[in-house]
Amino acid sequence: MERALLWMKCAAMHDPVRPVLKRAAAIGWEAKHRQVELVIKRAFKGEELLLRMKGWVTADVAGIASLIKQHGKLRVLDETDLVVETNDKEAMETLSGELSEVFGQEVWLESMDRPRLE
Repeated sequence: MERALLWMKCAAMHDPVRPVLKRAAAIGWEAKHRQVELVIKRAFKGEELLLRMKGWVTADVAGIASLIKQHGKLRVLDETDLVVETNDKEAMETLSGELSEVFGQEVWLESMDRPRLE
């Protein structure tokens, strides 16, 4: 399995940015006639986090997600980092090439090299 960080160009500052999860979303309820104490904390899934970047980056995030689904998947690693996963290096290289072809210099992948265990 290969992993890479997904980088995009910021719509406001035009510098490289990548989505990271800072904390889980807290969802609760308000009732009209009683107090509801229930709160659910849930982190976004990979595609969900990417789609939340709409308008914040120069590329079409739905298009990015669609292209990634053809070759691999989006995942939130260690409850923080959005990563792209593919089965092998060839699939990652193909995906990287297609992202470059479709989005130019607005979207790119940065390989995550795994440390070797001695």
